[in-house]
Amino acid sequence: MSEKRTDLLGGDSYKKFLQKGEKEEVYHQIKFLEDVPMVLHVEIGRTDMTIRDILNLKIGGVIPFTKIVGEPMDVLIADRLMARGEVVVVNERYGIRISEVTRPDEKIGARRE
Repeated sequence: MSEKRTDLLGGDSYKKFLQKGEKEEVYHQIKFLEDVPMVLHVEIGRTDMTIRDILNLKIGGVIPFTKIVGEPMDVLIADRLMARGEVVVVNERYGIRISEVTRPDEKIGARRE
């Protein structure tokens, strides 16, 4: 059992595991994960506020964010940046049209040059 767990984590033993003809088992384990529910967030912006400013918020007040109009929104899954996209309206509901899938090392709010 521990050998199989090590193989799934990668390295040379993983290559040997695949050579044994057990690719279907790995495929099954990946397919099993496809049904795990995840929460997706789209971040429209961030800002820093003092507690005084937060306590003084009133109906009709405006909170400015750092994002510029037309700048892609960050798409987060489990608090990790996964993609960026533009806000769209679909059947009177907001949506995101994915314009870029990010790299694992990219940070939230960082812009790609």
